[in-house]
Amino acid sequence: MRKLSLSHLPTPLWHHDQLDRIVGTEVWVKRDDMTSGAASGNKIRKLEYLLADALEKRATAVITCGGIQSNHARATALLAAELGLRPYLLLRSDNPSAPAPLSGNVLLDKLAGAQIRLISKADYAERDRLMRELQAELRAQQIAAYVIPEGGSNGLGALGYVDAMAEIRQQLDAGLGPGRHASVEAVVHACGSGGTAAGVALGIGKWGVARRAVAIAVCDDMAYFTEVIARLIAEAQARDPSLPAAGSWCVEDTWKGPSYGVASEEQKQFIVEVCRKTGLVLDPVYTGKALFGLAQMEPKPNRALFLHTGGLPGLLADAATFEHQLTSQR
Repeated sequence: MRKLSLSHLPTPLWHHDQLDRIVGTEVWVKRDDMTSGAASGNKIRKLEYLLADALEKRATAVITCGGIQSNHARATALLAAELGLRPYLLLRSDNPSAPAPLSGNVLLDKLAGAQIRLISKADYAERDRLMRELQAELRAQQIAAYVIPEGGSNGLGALGYVDAMAEIRQQLDAGLGPGRHASVEAVVHACGSGGTAAGVALGIGKWGVARRAVAIAVCDDMAYFTEVIARLIAEAQARDPSLPAAGSWCVEDTWKGPSYGVASEEQKQFIVEVCRKTGLVLDPVYTGKALFGLAQMEPKPNRALFLHTGGLPGLLADAATFEHQLTSQR
């Protein structure tokens, strides 16, 4: 199956003794925050497949969606610009009548030339329909647009994380992680749309990287993501019939914080502590909540591999919410 080569791979497996102490178990971090430059994060692995499909279908534009500070939308816009495709973004906003703030991911979207349409939370529930309508609108203008779902999460995009698990297997066998031919008890990662989780589950089944995968929900709930991930696994297997059954996986929804995109005070304090003691930067939407979840989990896996999915631009746009944590530690 065709894919593009857009990532800086392999990304490192990273370990820090202080992180083990903070989390309470041995943690190896798969640094997928280093997959690229400004486009880095977990989304690029999915987009290598999705944008290859877009080019194969002779698209001249791409349409996708996300929150106002969507990492996926930003990666899509930047990679589309690299490939000569026009990016169109439907972004969820609390106030669609106000201009999008030129900060964080939105700044990068604009730099990449993305055409942004802000939509309300109520309209976002109909995002798939709205993207199809935009696709038809562009078709009438002789623009062939390829629709990429929220988070790049479909069966095709999920194959990017099957590949990532193969990459980890090679690193473990080469002794670049906890030991030559070692495995980990669990791969732990944030879950916001389900595509990464589906790919990880299939990848651990195929490559034997870990006994189980733990998807830590940052929105919605266990029932929702269990259904979504199972559907995406089936879609990926239909795309690639050579894939074996998925490995053991589960969804945890205890550490979502107050709401999507909003971290609790304890989670923000955790993000600050991790950075000050290890230099590892987490974001309050995905990685901060997921690693916090691993630290709170009982019983913990004896050896965990934490998938760092990126998110730095969104963190920079959220700076004001950390004022209390930062001023209280001067």
